Amino acid sequence: MAVTQDDILNRRHGTAIKHPAAVRRRIEGLERLMEGLFTIPGTKQRVGLDVLMDVLPIGGSMVAAALGSYLAWEARNLGMPRSTLVRMAGNIGFDALLGAIPFVGAIPDFFFRSNTRNLKMVKKHLDRHHPASAIIDQ
Repeated sequence: MAVTQDDILNRRHGTAIKHPAAVRRRIEGLERLMEGLFTIPGTKQRVGLDVLMDVLPIGGSMVAAALGSYLAWEARNLGMPRSTLVRMAGNIGFDALLGAIPFVGAIPDFFFRSNTRNLKMVKKHLDRHHPASAIIDQ
């Protein structure tokens, strides 16, 4: 029986938290919570906790960054390249800096969706390295 890289990672990190399909569901749920919780009436623009927390001075932005860091942690556990993890960290940091501007920071944060960008990077990796976890988006 051949030992795969997934087998090695699963032994190291635990099978339940490491399964690519489970990771995909968790990070998609987090992205939906952070970036698309509800739709603004009369528009197609979705707003999530990331923008709502930016209304809180300093602390809200830091909490949003901590929640966004969970995506990067999951990406690290999947064995994504360090260069991609650095890009993800840059997205999270830039988003946190935008959100640190009290009240006004919510406006640029509404347009710069770091969690959506990071989710796209993780999905691309999952689709390439774990095609069985792919889900057809509608």
